[in-house]
Amino acid sequence: MSRYDGRSGDPTSYRERRSDSGLGAASGYGGSVHSSSSKTNDDGGSPRKLNLDGLPHFEKNFYSESPAVKAMTEDEVDEYRKRREITVEGRDVPKPVKTFHDVGFPEYVIQEIEKAGFTEPTAIQSQGWPMALKGRDLIGIAETGSGKTLAYLLPAIVHVNAQPILDLGDGPIVLVLAPTRELAVQIQQEATKFGESSRIKSTCIYGGVPKGPQVRDLQKGVEIVIATPGRLIDMLESNHTNLRRVTYLVLDEADRMLDMGFDPQIRKIASQIRPDRQTLYWSATWPKEVEQLSRKFLYNPYKVIIGSEDLKANHAIKQYVDIVSEKQKYDKLVKLLEDIMDGSRILIFMDTKKGCDQITRQLRMDGWPALSIHGDKSQAERDWVLSEFKSGKSPIMTATDVAARGLDVKDVKYVVNYDFPGSLEDYVHRIGRTGRAGAKGTAYTFFTAANARFAKELITILEEAGQKVSPDLAAMGRGAPPPFSGHRGFHDRGRGYGSGRPWS
Repeated sequence: MSRYDGRSGDPTSYRERRSDSGLGAASGYGGSVHSSSSKTNDDGGSPRKLNLDGLPHFEKNFYSESPAVKAMTEDEVDEYRKRREITVEGRDVPKPVKTFHDVGFPEYVIQEIEKAGFTEPTAIQSQGWPMALKGRDLIGIAETGSGKTLAYLLPAIVHVNAQPILDLGDGPIVLVLAPTRELAVQIQQEATKFGESSRIKSTCIYGGVPKGPQVRDLQKGVEIVIATPGRLIDMLESNHTNLRRVTYLVLDEADRMLDMGFDPQIRKIASQIRPDRQTLYWSATWPKEVEQLSRKFLYNPYKVIIGSEDLKANHAIKQYVDIVSEKQKYDKLVKLLEDIMDGSRILIFMDTKKGCDQITRQLRMDGWPALSIHGDKSQAERDWVLSEFKSGKSPIMTATDVAARGLDVKDVKYVVNYDFPGSLEDYVHRIGRTGRAGAKGTAYTFFTAANARFAKELITILEEAGQKVSPDLAAMGRGAPPPFSGHRGFHDRGRGYGSGRPWS
């Protein structure tokens, strides 16, 4: 049996047992290590302190080094981290693990990992798992598609299985906050898949759909809640759930949540969770606002960075930038689709919902199998569009930035930025919808005179990823006006758009 498994030899017995006295129970924890970190400086941004009277101690340190990890010398650890571009900060940082068995996950978790076809931990999992399992707060900075969802979900499952079983009226043990309903739904799919064998129940709480089914899930009792901040606050204020049992809090895509203005909601939610919880704070970028918020919620955290804190694109993605005028875009798009359309999934990003619908309508009139997804669509329609796109029945999907983060569709081969986004962070996240989980991808971007202020930073991202920069874009980066007449676009392989074409 795994050293983390607090259950008996019968794999169902742990989830069946009942504590004698509910929230006030002091027995039945499957271990002797109790929470001892009192986060006196952490009140979720509110002067109100939570009263912990009547709440049980809880176990959160489950990590024990395997013999293979213990045998690694400091030089071997440094070499491994350097090779996988892992940077760490904090005191008593655990060594990274090289295999799934090194982590010591319970056998039921290992079986799910193997069933999913994974062969080795990603970089963020390799270092993040030991950190999370030690029960300390954690800051994880990694690009999209890096495997961070399982980096916090698998330790969450271990955490849940070491706590007393839920009593009637209890809220969740694990709370994951996500910026969008699409991301929340995808996180729940993973939680369901990997929690099923230990009969851990999860639910997804988000707006835009009727509350009834979500309320029923909460009232039945679920160990893991994945939620967008607004709908969760609604559920709390309506007394459909509470956060008294939450001991494992995850903020996923914290940078995106701040971009979307969720700072007050996050603070309000955190103020209702016991301050000695374990908090995991995940972000793809590390701007000042994200760092400031982390200081409010985390105590003595580990920090793990994959790659660099500086904004950069996934190196598995080939990036092409075409300088165009606004009126050239649609014809350029059609020409591009004629070149690359091979049945693979193509994701096209627009700035506005109106533009999204207009271009989709025009594409369909011209015979292209396109559908659109954006914030004005009902949840049922969004789910249907995503289903059609994932199945390949409609291999072209246009989208606003609602789909830019958290959208995890396997085998998106091409991303097209029809409109350049409002920030370089969103550019990186948009193109990160391709080239996921070790696959290669290609991104095409239409860049106009109106986007000239982004030219210099875009060039930096292209150069860091080893992409060629066209002379025209380089000139714009120096402040020159865009040359539209006689421009070659994506289809000139000779100057600055990468060596060769993926479809030639």
